[in-house]
Amino acid sequence: MDGKESIVNRYREKEAKCHSGFGALVFILAAFAACVLAIVFGGICIESYNVALGVALLVAGVLALVADCICIAGFKVLNPNEAAVLTLFGKYYGTIKKDGFYWVNPFCACINPGSGRTVATNSNGGITVSGGGGGKISLKTMTLNNEKQTVNDERGNPIVIDTVVIWRVVDTTKAVFNVQNYRTFLSIQCDSATRNIARKYPYDLMEDNDVAEKTLRGSSQEIADMMRTDLQERVRDAGLEILEVRIRQLSYAPEIAAAMLQRQQAEAVVAARKKIVEGAVGMVEMALEQLKEDGVVSLDEERKAAMVSNLLVVLCGSKDAQPIVNSGSIY
Repeated sequence: MDGKESIVNRYREKEAKCHSGFGALVFILAAFAACVLAIVFGGICIESYNVALGVALLVAGVLALVADCICIAGFKVLNPNEAAVLTLFGKYYGTIKKDGFYWVNPFCACINPGSGRTVATNSNGGITVSGGGGGKISLKTMTLNNEKQTVNDERGNPIVIDTVVIWRVVDTTKAVFNVQNYRTFLSIQCDSATRNIARKYPYDLMEDNDVAEKTLRGSSQEIADMMRTDLQERVRDAGLEILEVRIRQLSYAPEIAAAMLQRQQAEAVVAARKKIVEGAVGMVEMALEQLKEDGVVSLDEERKAAMVSNLLVVLCGSKDAQPIVNSGSIY
């Protein structure tokens, strides 16, 4: 395992050899002026019949002018929170992380496999990932808006989940050399981490005695932290740091959403009826106690049962009761 990891991470980030761009600019401009003068004086010498000196000045001036033009390609400008990973003839040359104006070997090339536009495919189709500018790698904190994906929770119910990942590049050499495209790699690993964590927990509680169980809806912050830890382990070799994972949307899949809505409505009706019954029983007890204390009427057990039944029907009914007045004796 250590041998495999050493092969993957064989490049260590190092500072590239570079010079001040302003000093190099002055030198190149001075060299350009010298080249022009050499070519002019070479032409004058040829006209003055000093052919050997004139040809030598012309050749030296032209060659120096070509070299001067090549040196212009060595200028690099870095903005704050940007880095440039340089290679020289296929070998890692170094990394520039400090912002400023620099001049490096003009044959060095900036490499950024995450630049431009790339398309990452998830379970529900393609998502577009926008890259950075040119060959420079952005070290800023960035956001990955992952597309919705349908996964199965612990009970096998299909759910739709959408996550947002806050991330940044911390090791430029790993991001460039260890993976083909670190942006696409992050997007695919985000899909895998989301699916891996979501399938371990149910969407919601099914029974009241499962209050200690974690759910995707009730423990969303804890689930998001688990996703961040799992995703960080997956992208460690890509030189990325996962700062935060947030669950932006969570719902049942359309094919079972209607059934789950009926279940939630039934739970709400049962809870409401339970509350109504508790209140009705309390009111009946209070009425019987009040009648007994005030001595308004004396009822035997059979009449008490009839009174309790009538009061519960009135108090717990979903429609208004139609009262019937009894003008006769109760016995």
